[in-house]
Amino acid sequence: QPGGLQPGQAGSQPGLQPGGLQPGQAGRQPGMQPGGLQPGQAGSQPGLQPGGLQPGQAGRQPGMQPGGLQPGQAGRQPGMQPGGMQPGQAGRQPGMQPGGLQPGQAGRQPGMQPGGMQPGQGGMQPGAQSGAQPGQPQPGMQPGGLQPKPGEDGYETPVTRRLTDALQEADVEARKEKEEIERRQRMMEEQRRIKAEKLKLLESIPDATPVGTVDEYMFQEGVQHQLDILDNELVGLIPVKRRVREIAALLIVDKMRKKLGLETAVPSLHMSFTGAPGTGKTTVAMRMGQILAKMGYCRSGHMQVATRDDLVGQYVGHTAPKTKEQIKEAMGGILFIDEAYYLYNASNDRDYGQESIEILLNVMESNKDDLVVVLAGYKDKMDRFYSYIPGMSSRIGNHIEFPNYTAEELVEIGKVMTSESEYELDPSCDSVFLEYIKTRMMMPYFSNARTVRNAVERARMRSAVRLFNTAMDGNGFLSARDLKLILPADITTAEELRARGMDAITE
Repeated sequence: QPGGLQPGQAGSQPGLQPGGLQPGQAGRQPGMQPGGLQPGQAGSQPGLQPGGLQPGQAGRQPGMQPGGLQPGQAGRQPGMQPGGMQPGQAGRQPGMQPGGLQPGQAGRQPGMQPGGMQPGQGGMQPGAQSGAQPGQPQPGMQPGGLQPKPGEDGYETPVTRRLTDALQEADVEARKEKEEIERRQRMMEEQRRIKAEKLKLLESIPDATPVGTVDEYMFQEGVQHQLDILDNELVGLIPVKRRVREIAALLIVDKMRKKLGLETAVPSLHMSFTGAPGTGKTTVAMRMGQILAKMGYCRSGHMQVATRDDLVGQYVGHTAPKTKEQIKEAMGGILFIDEAYYLYNASNDRDYGQESIEILLNVMESNKDDLVVVLAGYKDKMDRFYSYIPGMSSRIGNHIEFPNYTAEELVEIGKVMTSESEYELDPSCDSVFLEYIKTRMMMPYFSNARTVRNAVERARMRSAVRLFNTAMDGNGFLSARDLKLILPADITTAEELRARGMDAITE
């Protein structure tokens, strides 16, 4: 031993405990607990719990749970789940899934796939390829082997296609693309053939071949009748009528060229009417619609009148449906937009009118053969509007300015209006009416023909009051001429206007 001691000498020998003590002697011997106590003695012995307690005694013994509880007693025992539960009891047991579920019960068990599926059930099984046996894709199964329906775990898997279906669809798409290419090629070949035949026909037609007279087309198509109505309805407006005749001439010549087979293109018939109120813009637009319908450039020739309120919405997503509805109503005729400059608000970038303008620009380009858009308003404001929207001005091929009427022309317009209402102006009314018009033109809110219409309506009212008073004062008899004739006393005089004041709004 350390120190050179022989076995049996004092010191540490084999079988001796530290301190040289024999087994059974005082000190710590083999089999003794710390403190040198024999089994059964006070102290901690083998099989004793800390404190020297025998099994069954108070204290913690081998096989006992913390707190010294025997198996079956309250507490946690070997093989028991946290909380001291026996297998089969509430709690989590060996081989049970989280939540204490037995195999076959709801939950995930050993050997089961995610979602609690047994081998052979829905789910991905060992050795299965994405829901199929090796080399055998099963129809209708998704990656992971799940059927296209909600699983027991509550998740729904997307429906996918089989490889054969995907290949078939790819073949269909390729065939459709090929057919479309072939169709375009056939169309191009057909167009080339038609053009070659047309050229051959034109070469065979002598240059002196008569096609017909312009008058024949004018009367045959009914264009001359519409121009005559325009002349009768509108007094003056010589520049406007001249421009309308120029447009009609272009359409007539195109008709004659088409009869020979010559190439014709649909001209830009969109128009811009600028001028003061009451200068006949709406009336001219209506007649243009009828002329275009007679010439075959419009299906019906009707006119749809719209303003900003009809085209622009008041919230997001409201403008497009309103604008498209107005365009739909005007298809085949004329869309007349009065005071079109109100569509654009330069001071507000978020104004919804811009959306309406973009829709109109697209329709004016793509549907110019079935819709004519006419924009009307004051010249200065329309010029400013076109400066903000240059694409609008470039799409309009006919800019027509409506001049103000002269006083003499307005008197003639008054006679036409009374005649349409089956009244007659006494010859002595001309001078009174002319003086009234000249005075009214110098006052604010003058509106050309609209002012004349108001004056005629007032003359009719005064005539009715005069006739009523005359009949009541006399025998009550009135002749047909009395009912038709308008006298100078029925017309508002210039003196009456001046007496009201130059700033008076009333007529």
